[in-house]
Amino acid sequence: MAAENQKPIGSGFGAKTPAKDVVAGMDLSGKNIIVTGGYSGIGIEEVRALAGAGASVTVPARRPDAAKDALAEVEGDIEVASMDLADLASVRRFAEDYVGTGRKLDVLINNAGIMACPLARVGPGWERQFGVNHLGHMALALGLLPALQQTEGARVVALSSTAHIRGDVNWDDPHYERTEYEKWNAYAQAKSANALFALGADRRWDEFGITAFSVHPGGIFTPLQRHLTNEEMAAMGWMNPDGTIPPAIQAMFKTPEQGASTATWAATAPQLEGRGGEYCEDCDIAQLAGPDSQRWEHAREWICDEGKADRLWEMSEKMLAEA
Repeated sequence: MAAENQKPIGSGFGAKTPAKDVVAGMDLSGKNIIVTGGYSGIGIEEVRALAGAGASVTVPARRPDAAKDALAEVEGDIEVASMDLADLASVRRFAEDYVGTGRKLDVLINNAGIMACPLARVGPGWERQFGVNHLGHMALALGLLPALQQTEGARVVALSSTAHIRGDVNWDDPHYERTEYEKWNAYAQAKSANALFALGADRRWDEFGITAFSVHPGGIFTPLQRHLTNEEMAAMGWMNPDGTIPPAIQAMFKTPEQGASTATWAATAPQLEGRGGEYCEDCDIAQLAGPDSQRWEHAREWICDEGKADRLWEMSEKMLAEA
């Protein structure tokens, strides 16, 4: 069923819509929202838009002091807490503390992420990108489930990427214990996993009235590129050898505020009521890829596969239980 639902619905917004326009006229007062990675890149713009519309926003951060400094100029009800997605004990402690306050949770945006980094391991030996981008966020969502259950119509938004197009989950060796590590394939796996997590959460938590979506924010220059050299970005066509940005890339890439829009839309849009599990891009539901789809657009079939979503969920639950 998920694949059949991958059709744009005509949201009225576009690729370059600023996040603040997505929530213009909305009153989010009384809503509690958590945004991981909400103090840099597109995350801080999501926080700015949501808090500006009246929501109370919590930003769990690996470096809470840096987060507080970055968010000092953002207006609204914003709270910073300590959490490191690479450290399961830290994730579970944050979730327990949040649930322990008795607060409901209206929206969880799993925004934080790392991209194309050298091989490193977290937890009990997990490959770092899969461990942080997928498993850490899944542990967080599971821990926060009691708070999400308190809200009628709660939403979970998982930041995926067009990078999912590069490949499916490496089902037989997700942590590169036997397979030669390639950082872009590992990133693709993590982003496919983010989309499949959203599909799985939407299916499993439907009984609680919780819906989940995955989103591709778009091409944006943010700290996410910190592991890439200028030479690598030039080789991919993102940058000229002299460090300038080609006009075609300038036209295609978004500002961080524009990049924050699709997650903000997925978190708040009334048009998405009664839906769930879809992969979104450019402030709309993405269409299912076909033979004419470009390499940077649309949803590939494997992230819309409910059987794969179930397989990933069960595999990930086992990993988390053993960690």
